[in-house]
Amino acid sequence: MCDTDAVKWSFGIGRIAGIRIELHVTFVLFVVWLAASQGIAAGDAGRAVATAALLLLIFGCVLLHELGHALTARRYGIRTRSIILLPIGGVANLERMPENPRHEIVVAIAGPAVNVAIVAILLFSIPAAFIIIYMELKVIAFMNLRVGPDRVRPLPRGDPAPARAHA
Repeated sequence: MCDTDAVKWSFGIGRIAGIRIELHVTFVLFVVWLAASQGIAAGDAGRAVATAALLLLIFGCVLLHELGHALTARRYGIRTRSIILLPIGGVANLERMPENPRHEIVVAIAGPAVNVAIVAILLFSIPAAFIIIYMELKVIAFMNLRVGPDRVRPLPRGDPAPARAHA
């Protein structure tokens, strides 16, 4: 396990496909703070619950994005130590980056490709009867559309830290 501050302040919540999934303490504080502030501002506990649910759905998409990087890297024989969810996104802690530049590009593009797939599913498969839910899902779709292209950037080659596919 790499010895970074992100790991020190993270705790495991389970495994997916053999990859340890962790939440950073600040992620939990972020969700609680936003949900509580929305509930207080609206004077409605239901608003707090709805805010927390929306944030968790968005971060579910972040987790899927990171799994896109991690599972694609696995195709090239690269293990992922863990995925850490932070308030600003997620980090897939890969053991190393692929040696072949083409494989590196595929791993880098895999996360945003997941976001594009989520957008397609959300925008084209939601029945019109669920218009209120649809509007919330459009927010998630927009977040995925916005996050995807921003995350196609490799880390500098000289980075001494363990390789990371980041979101």
